[in-house]
Amino acid sequence: MDDIPSSILFACTWNSVRSPIAAGIMTSIAGNSINVDSVGVHKGEIDTFAVTVLNEVGIDMSDHISKTFRDLNNTSFDLVISLSPEAQHSAVEMTRTSNCYLEFWHTMDPSIIDGNRETRLDAYRDIRDQLRKRLLQRFSISAPPIV
Repeated sequence: MDDIPSSILFACTWNSVRSPIAAGIMTSIAGNSINVDSVGVHKGEIDTFAVTVLNEVGIDMSDHISKTFRDLNNTSFDLVISLSPEAQHSAVEMTRTSNCYLEFWHTMDPSIIDGNRETRLDAYRDIRDQLRKRLLQRFSISAPPIV
């Protein structure tokens, strides 16, 4: 894990689904060896489906407290990964004067999916699995598959 920066910020629109999922996965991969945080452009509440699909893979995000870019006490990150166009715009503004890498991973918001509970959970699982795969690839990490 030598290629992993010492601090990563994940950003999305509401800090309730995509960025908390990504942060939870990254923390489970890297442990306490790096500083991982997440924010939104707007403050939302943690989505219960996001908590459920993370619990399925042993990640507890039930105590996640949503925050915005303005709520950050520390804006010194080595890497900011934005997951929505709106978050990308805010991340560009935040990093304008910093020595920070910025990546845009356009990621669908699974909360827009209609249907029964299982259909909606499947959409969240897809995003969880896509983010996990992308993180493992991005940082060249081998990890066991999700069961």
